[in-house]
This record gives sequence, structure tokens and C-alpha cells, in this order.
Amino acid sequence: MAEDLAVLAHREWLGLVQPVGLVVAPDALVDAQAQIQRSYLTEQQGLREHLTDTVPPQLRDPRDFLQTFLGWRDRFIVAPGMATWDPAWTVAVPELEVVLEPDLALLDPVLPRAQLLVQWLPADTDPDAAQPHERWTASRHARFERLLRDAEIPVGVLCGPDLVRLVHAPRGETSGWLTFRIADMATVAGRPILGGLLLLLGRERLFQMPDGQRLPDILTASRRYQATVTERLADQVLQALWDLLGGFQAADDQAHGELLQGQGGDDIYGGLLHVVLRLVFLLYAEERGLLPQDDAWRSGYSVLGLHERLRAEAGLWPDTMDQRYGAWAQLLATFRLLHDGDAWSTGAMPARHGVLFNPDRWPFLEGRVAARQAGELLDVPKLADGVVLRVLDRLLLLGGERLSYRTLDVEHIGSVYESLMGFRVGRSEGTAV
Repeated sequence: MAEDLAVLAHREWLGLVQPVGLVVAPDALVDAQAQIQRSYLTEQQGLREHLTDTVPPQLRDPRDFLQTFLGWRDRFIVAPGMATWDPAWTVAVPELEVVLEPDLALLDPVLPRAQLLVQWLPADTDPDAAQPHERWTASRHARFERLLRDAEIPVGVLCGPDLVRLVHAPRGETSGWLTFRIADMATVAGRPILGGLLLLLGRERLFQMPDGQRLPDILTASRRYQATVTERLADQVLQALWDLLGGFQAADDQAHGELLQGQGGDDIYGGLLHVVLRLVFLLYAEERGLLPQDDAWRSGYSVLGLHERLRAEAGLWPDTMDQRYGAWAQLLATFRLLHDGDAWSTGAMPARHGVLFNPDRWPFLEGRVAARQAGELLDVPKLADGVVLRVLDRLLLLGGERLSYRTLDVEHIGSVYESLMGFRVGRSEGTAV
């Protein structure tokens, strides 16, 4: 029970920070004996000594903040030009005519290596905004990630007057980061965020803890916990497939058996399997910013937006979700858009074609049956909104927590796909339970 409370405490402050990708897992923090306190009043008073009187407050001197407040020891801080500076930390990208170099390196207290690199951010700078450059307009954050990967130092800190961002970018893996905003940490409600910053980047975690409990070890261990998450997701994805099967059975009953007429068990299973894979693909693409971010997409096509809307409706009308319809039609429109593009309007969404979203591969998903002529208006299957919500819940919630698809690598998606193989759908010849 005590361990569960410790995990919940970490989930609380991580929820306030809203990580992008996988950075630290609550279980890995507990294993490393990293404990969050109930109050950080004294620490917050110390933080305010480093802040300006502006609104919102900012750090007066970011380097002094790292050394004085977080307790980074001066003898472990190395800057370019010093005798202990490693040339490998300066990375040239000749094809883009760019040289990437950190402003500081923080040495490991035991081994002769850097445990993290530091890059300063100018005041009022958005680290995710594109930078003007003739050949490479990547953001400061993207450039820093490239530096960490090429220098083979996977841990880094972007630090400016208004934020401290911990970045974990292992070579050959997806990156993740935590952004600690100074203005948030200066508020009473932001004390857990301040606690998280001290827990990860404070003197004790970087210099005093034994092997296995320091920051790089926690970040590495957190990646191992991702395998457990993938196993749980695979089980839930299989349950989502069964929910979808039950929903189509009910829709076929409403259509007096015409919806699935002439469809063999393998056809039904193949079509529903493709629906689940389409949803996983869309969730992965949306969270990685690979699909449009405008209001039209979010309100009319986004799977994440649809899930939020259905959850809100379930809170208002929980007893009628299985008598409401419309969500499935929206998903079909999204599937069509991914396949055909939107050449008829702005052209912002190119046609992708391919097998996964091909509407003619599994026409029964749209309510088209063999007896109908091509181009005839569709009777969209009456798949209840409650079914769609249960399917999306299984794909997006693990143990009541929101799952970030951005943290999943291609290998994790592949293992989810493998968990769905080897099943068949059969028709009962008589009454069955």
C-alpha cells in the first residue's frame, strides 16, 4: 500500500508537468527510492530569491540558479574552452552547415564522462518554435536533441529565464522531455512541480546517490518499464477487438442480418482487425504531430478529439450511450480522408492510399454489401457510441491513466499487432451464450 501511495504521488506531479514522451516512470522513481514530499514551502521561498519582480516571474541568472538552488557543484561543471572540455561534445552537421555545441557539460562524479549537457535559452524564447536558417529551420529543442544523440550523451537540460526542460534522447530511440516552468513553480499549486525538479535535477540525485539511483539510471530504468506498459496495452487492444465485434453483431441484428450477409468469419475478423490498427495508427500519428492541428481536424476528424467528446457525453448521459450514434460515421470519414486526401478542398491532406485505409478492402465497415452498386449511398452501420467509447477507452487508458502513444516505439506497436494474430471469427449454427 505504501508503494502504491508513493507511485500515486509521482503520478500527481508528473500529471501537472504533462511529460511529452517517456521520461521517467513512477515505478522507476519508487525503485530508486525517490520520494516526493508533501510540502516544499521552504524550497519555494528559496526559489523566490532567484526570481525577478516581473509578472510572470523569471530567473535572474539561470546559471546561478543551477549552482546555488539545485546545488550543482562547480568542480563538475565544464564549459567550452576549458582543458577538461571533450571535443566530442561539439557536433558538426556539415550537410546543414551547422555546428552544435552545448554551453555546459555536467560531469559524472564517479566516471570520466558527462552525465548531461546544458543549453541556455534566451529570455521569452519558445524552444519549440522554428528558427530562421537557410538550410535548417529546426527548433532549438530539435537541434538540442540532435546534439544529444550525435554526442551520445542522452540526457540534457534546456534552461532559460522562464523554464527548465529535462530532455532524454537516447540514440536510436524516441525522445521525451519534462518542462518545469518557473512561473508555475512559484505558485502554491506548483509546489509539487518544484518538488519534481529537485527530485530529478537536485544535488542529491546527481552527485550523492549510489549507482542505480541517480538520474541517468532512473531514465534508463524507465525505458524498461515501457515493456510492461506494452504488454498491458496488447491485452486491452485485444479486448477492444472483442468490443468491436460485439458492436457489429448488434448492428447486424438491427440491419436484420444484411450488414454481415455473405461475410465469412475471416472477412469479419480481418475488417475489424484493420479498424483497430487504423485507430492505433491515428493515435500514434496524432500524438506525434504528423496530422493537422487545426480546428477543423480537431472538431471533425481527430480520434483524440472524438474520445474527449464521447467521455464528456458519457458523463452527461451515461445510460443512453448505447442508444446514440454518430461516432462511427465520424471515424469512417477520418479513414476516408486518410486514404483519399482532401483534394476537393484545401489540399492540405494529401491522398495516402495504401491497404490499411482502403475503403474497398472491407466495404461492410461502411455498410456497403455486395448486392449494392458502386457509388450508391451508404447505410452507415449503427455502431453505438458506447461501443466506440469502450474501444477508445481500451486504447487510451491504462489503469485509469491516459496512455501517451508518443512514448511507444515502432517495436511496441509491432508487438501490439502480433498480439492480435492467430484468432478467428466463427458463426454459431444455433443458440449460443
